[in-house]
Amino acid sequence: MCLAVPGKVVAIDDSADPLTGLIDFGGVQKQACLEYVPDVTVGEYVIVHVGFALQRLDEESALASLKLFEELGLLEEEFGDAWEQAAKEAGTP
Repeated sequence: MCLAVPGKVVAIDDSADPLTGLIDFGGVQKQACLEYVPDVTVGEYVIVHVGFALQRLDEESALASLKLFEELGLLEEEFGDAWEQAAKEAGTP
């Protein structure tokens, strides 16, 4: 499954083409394209889907979504080790 996940912009690479930034998804940091939200600033939250930040999100909504995703195990499913996850689901160590 591929989710649209909220994350906090922790760095922006203004020299990159396309514009990219480092996004923190509750402790997991990944690069994402910021071309759809070019005026976003460090510290703001965005929703990222397949490596593209699609829109801004207020902090309260972002944190509530991240908490829910974590409780449901969706962050681990989205960002965790796929082989480890498959082994768990198969019941093997």
